[in-house]
Formats: sequence, structure tokens, C-alpha cells
Amino acid sequence: MLHTEPISTVHPSGTGATRPTATRPTVPLQGRGPAHGPAAGEPAGRVTVAVYASDPVLHVGIVQQLRQRPEVELVDDTDAHGARVSLVAVDSVDDETAALLYRLRHNSATRTGLVVGTFDSGDALQRAIECGVTAVLRRAEADQDRLLQLVLAMANGEGVLPGDLLAKLLDHVGSLQRAALDPHAASLSTLTPREADMLRLVSEGLDTAEIARNTSYSERTVKNVLHEVITRLQLRNRSHAVGYALRNGLI
Repeated sequence: MLHTEPISTVHPSGTGATRPTATRPTVPLQGRGPAHGPAAGEPAGRVTVAVYASDPVLHVGIVQQLRQRPEVELVDDTDAHGARVSLVAVDSVDDETAALLYRLRHNSATRTGLVVGTFDSGDALQRAIECGVTAVLRRAEADQDRLLQLVLAMANGEGVLPGDLLAKLLDHVGSLQRAALDPHAASLSTLTPREADMLRLVSEGLDTAEIARNTSYSERTVKNVLHEVITRLQLRNRSHAVGYALRNGLI
């Protein structure tokens, strides 16, 4: 179960100059509405932040990183609904995480950032964006400076997505678009690893006997697998199947 209670309010003592933040190539994401606070420059005053995490240890880790920064005010559960920034820290985006993100999306007072261990697929990344996430940071890179950079960017109405994740998202969206336009798309999604391996060997010029030796299947099995692929995709022959698989990024 997600540990969704933000920690008690912390008021850091003293002040200090902000340390330079580490930089990493990122790509802006379009926000989901006007930012709360100034339209440009550093946000005025301290940024109120609510922290949600998939387990107490992870929750404490994020809190300890941010509580030392005078730019941030961590809020307790009674004020969480009014936080300018909500940080959700999880291993991956599962159904429980998506439900929390969806609830936060409908809170117009806050902008949601995701600190995530990994995205299992482009679909999981797209799901997070659709649930209202405007900034993403990998857990392995979530040191104090990067967390602060993420919080300030969201408070200014900016969105942040690492460049490689943007490429993954675009690839996923492109595959969905091809699926919508291609009558064979439903069949493509069911291509098994064995079918893909055999098509890859065909593309390398191997015949049935050579494919059988490489895959440890019988020649009859190889013939049946390739015939099934050709029939299901409504293609003419092996060469047509290889060309089709290459065009759609399957091999």
C-alpha cells in the first residue's frame, strides 16, 4: 500500500545560499494549467511540498533530502491538499500508483512529480503522463540537488522529462499510431519471442535446417512457426514477413 501521508511540517532553522544544482539533459513537458506563483524566475517564498511514497523507508529518504533546503516547506497531511508540489516516489507505476496520481491530477492546487525506479514499458510512462505527472526523475538520480531542481521547476510551471524517456515515450506513441493505421496491428502485438527470433534468422539468410540447428527446434516446428506468422499477418512469404517485421521494429 502506498505510504500517502505527507510528513509533519518542518521549518529549517537558519538560511544559506542555494548550492548549484547538478544539470542533466531534460526536455520540457507542457503543463496542465497555469503555474501557481510567479510566471518566471524563482518562485516567491518557500515551495510547499507533499511527499507520497510506496514504502516508509523511501518516504523518509525523500524527506531527509528536502528538509535541509530553505526553499522548501514540507507540509503535513492536513495541508497536503494545498501543496504547490506533490512528489510521488515509487518503484514502478502500478494500478495503486496510477490511482493516486489520478486523484492528485484533480487537485488544481498542486502539480505532481514522479520519482520512479523504472518504467517497465512505454505504456507505463504514457500512463503516468496521462495521470497528470508533469516531471519525472529516476530514483537512482534523486539526490538533494536534483530533487530541489525538480520541485522548483514544477513550482514555476515547467515540466521535466529526461531525454531518453522522451524518446521512449515518442517510440511508444508512434507504435500506437501505426497500430491505429495498420489492419495487421492487432496481430503484431502477439508476435512471440520465438517467432521474432526465427524471423531474425530468416533475415540473416538462414534456411529451415540452419534455423532449426540455431534454435534447437525441429525443422517441422520451424516451418510451422513461420507459416503461422505469415498466415496471421496475411503476408505472402518469408521475405514479405521479414520486411514487414523490420518496418515495424519487431526485429
